[in-house]
Amino acid sequence: VQLQASGGGLVQTGGSLRLSCVASLRTFSRYDMAWFRQAPGKEREFVAGITWSGPRTTYADSVKDRFTISRDNAKNTVYLEMNSLNPADTAVYYCAADWNNGTPRSMIGSLRLSALYDYWGQGTQVTVSS
Repeated sequence: VQLQASGGGLVQTGGSLRLSCVASLRTFSRYDMAWFRQAPGKEREFVAGITWSGPRTTYADSVKDRFTISRDNAKNTVYLEMNSLNPADTAVYYCAADWNNGTPRSMIGSLRLSALYDYWGQGTQVTVSS
């Protein structure tokens, strides 16, 4: 299983980027997906998550109204559209997949728990200059 993240880069404050994560999962459409990030010297933190059922989405407060997570099951891909970027968004961004026994998730808040995820991508660097 492989999760390949891409789309990172260097952008100025106020700019935008779109991250993509292609997953080699035969049943991608039944996985809950998420993006996490880790800045230098900090712990990995939840950014956004999307369930397979619904789908439903949830965001960290720090990115709400600026970032949008979406998925295209036909392409086995999850996206993270990032707008109004600022230097605090500088980090390595990771995508993650959770099978959750292929069942609808009852508590969307659990998407924030990194320990739940079965698979992780290699990360893509996002750098926002001031």
